Amino acid sequence: MKDRNRTLVLVQFSALLAVEALFCFTPLGSLPALGPIVATLGMIPVVITSLLLGTKAGTLMGAFAGLFSFIVWTFFPPSPIVAFIFTPFYSFGELTGNFGSLLICFVPRILVGTVAGASYQALKRAMPERSIVCYSISAALGSLTNTFGVMGGIWLFFGDQYSTLFGSAMLFVVGFTVLTSGIPEAIVSAIAASAVCHPLSIVLGRNSSDKQ
Repeated sequence: MKDRNRTLVLVQFSALLAVEALFCFTPLGSLPALGPIVATLGMIPVVITSLLLGTKAGTLMGAFAGLFSFIVWTFFPPSPIVAFIFTPFYSFGELTGNFGSLLICFVPRILVGTVAGASYQALKRAMPERSIVCYSISAALGSLTNTFGVMGGIWLFFGDQYSTLFGSAMLFVVGFTVLTSGIPEAIVSAIAASAVCHPLSIVLGRNSSDKQ
């Protein structure tokens, strides 16, 4: 029985990893938000992994999300003008990436799984009869972790370089990005997580809060 459960978890993780790759490497992972701003769906498999398979699995999925993002921004960046933010192997004129690029690319994605999983564990203990609410809030918090992690990393490591692109409007650009991209991503993640995790947890006949 233990081997069977382990195999089931591996199969589920692999399926979610395939979805993550699909979202990261194809246009299917982009959701038009406002003007040129695009909300990405890449954090949805990460939060679903955390909620269904546990915090450790979600954190690992977040690491894969960071790796996929690093590959995309290094070899075929969607926006070359800001690719240096996510990879140290790219430059745009005098703007170059550094070690901070790796931190921005990997750490927020990894923390998505950690925050979503830990939040769900805490909420489930506080509201054991409201699983849908727990799923939704945890997923939104995980998604926002990525948004604020990336924007905070940009501010910390590339404040000067970023300001050369936008000048005094940098603060407005950061806030505008959070509002038009981060918030829609959080809402979509919350809806997707509750729609997927609640019925699956019933069908699979187990309480996902027991997974660590």
